[in-house]
Amino acid sequence: MAPDDELRVVAEAWLADDPDQATRDELSRLIAGLPGTATELRDRFAGPLTFGTAGLRGRLRAGPNGMNLAVVTRAAGGLVTWLAGQGAEGPLVIGYDARHGSRAFAEQTARVATGAGREALIMPGTLPTPALAYAVRALDAVAGVMVTASHNPPQDNGYKVYLGRELGGPAGDGAQIVPPADAGIEAAIRAVGPIADIALGSPGTVIDDKTIEGYARSAAGVLAPDGPRDLAVAYTPMHGVGGSTLLAAFAAAGFPAPAVVAAQAEPDPEFPTVAFPNPEEPGAMDLLLELAVARGADLAIANDPDADRCAVAIPTPDGGWRALRGDELGALLGDHLIRRGVPGTYATTIVSSQLLGRLCAARGVPYAETLTGFKWIVRAAEELAYGYEEALGYCVAPSLVRDKDGITAALLVSELAAGLKTEGRTLADRLDELAAEFGVHATDQLSVRVDDLAEIGAAMSRARQAPPVALLGEPASVNDDTVNNVLTFRTASARAVIRPSGTEPKLKAYLEVVEPVGEGGLAAARTRATEGLLGLRGEVAAALGV
Repeated sequence: MAPDDELRVVAEAWLADDPDQATRDELSRLIAGLPGTATELRDRFAGPLTFGTAGLRGRLRAGPNGMNLAVVTRAAGGLVTWLAGQGAEGPLVIGYDARHGSRAFAEQTARVATGAGREALIMPGTLPTPALAYAVRALDAVAGVMVTASHNPPQDNGYKVYLGRELGGPAGDGAQIVPPADAGIEAAIRAVGPIADIALGSPGTVIDDKTIEGYARSAAGVLAPDGPRDLAVAYTPMHGVGGSTLLAAFAAAGFPAPAVVAAQAEPDPEFPTVAFPNPEEPGAMDLLLELAVARGADLAIANDPDADRCAVAIPTPDGGWRALRGDELGALLGDHLIRRGVPGTYATTIVSSQLLGRLCAARGVPYAETLTGFKWIVRAAEELAYGYEEALGYCVAPSLVRDKDGITAALLVSELAAGLKTEGRTLADRLDELAAEFGVHATDQLSVRVDDLAEIGAAMSRARQAPPVALLGEPASVNDDTVNNVLTFRTASARAVIRPSGTEPKLKAYLEVVEPVGEGGLAAARTRATEGLLGLRGEVAAALGV
């Protein structure tokens, strides 16, 4: 059989099993367009979306290599089968954001769950990912599903799974899945037969608003009850679903209502005012900073579209604004919680700055370092006090949400800023204090996007075969973690951690230079650190051959 004929047979078999008329029509057009559409059609059937530790994520399109109702139905079927196989009791809680297809995917998941005899609880509308993670714990659910693609572009969607206490254990109660659960669910999905054979039940039960109101109240409880609240905040939910929840949490905490970027206040799956709905991307916070200037704000805060990340910008002495790096905010929040005496382990990842570890050592506080991802951070210790990763993710209240949470992080940084304001100081002043004590920890990323994933493997091989013997003029040691595919170069004053991205076709190198504050003062140390980062970037790029 000719390749195009084989492709037609495979596509028509999928078409016959697809329950969604819209994607059936899309696939029918591609089949009818053969052979001219062979490249596009072949990409749709290059392989199924893999259900990994981040669940599913991909483009909204027909076929097994896309996010669509057929793929979601099979994923839900595999999930409920796996849950039943574990002998686990309790309801499945399902949340969704405002992206294209999210509500339909959530409702279909509920029908698959009830069709299998399991209670399905649906969140009452489009809500942040941390609200779903909270609900898993608050409702003693066996598991949770969140339909979201977080800060991916508009054409994407995704499907994240959380486990309750029975299957996740104390440290994984309400946390994202980790191995071997991901492999077990993946195997169960692959074993699902025809979609027509999957029983669909009732649409489930919509949770009342009390659960979400409970989240907002509990989020406010993260703060010291009698602390200062005089703070002018500019805020954007970036066309996502965090706005109403953050405003409710700020009101419950006693803060003045933040000024909200009007053009980005309501959920919009097209994200029309940003090129890429990620606060880390250049230009994404421009409207927020314009509002901060116009309102004379003390602080500017952005959530990503599902509000599990938090970005912060602060005024500069020249009248401008600058966004804090994720590591800067991570150190500030960790330091603040330590100063408040919050007990437990403080954790971050191998690619984040070394500053938190040095801060914990100096304060006599337990510290842990994990692989990248909040699924690992929250399992660093059962008695976790705080965890963060450099990609703007912060878990400041693990007993409330065992995941990154952009709402509670926004509250905590506002508490810190308000307290400093009463002393005539700012977040920048606190960063200066930390730098004076521990040295300037300057961080940056070298990120290489590829079209062919083989390029990532080739670059890693080049660096392994000929690692640098020196970086920035200092002898370099090499640690090669082949199990997790992480390569680390380290000198007395610099570090580069290199790994493939787990969610995008990128190779990433996380760079850090540490400069003590000597006789030249803080400004000179920062200049040296910036120059060091520039040099380190070039040397690491050369080692990778990129």
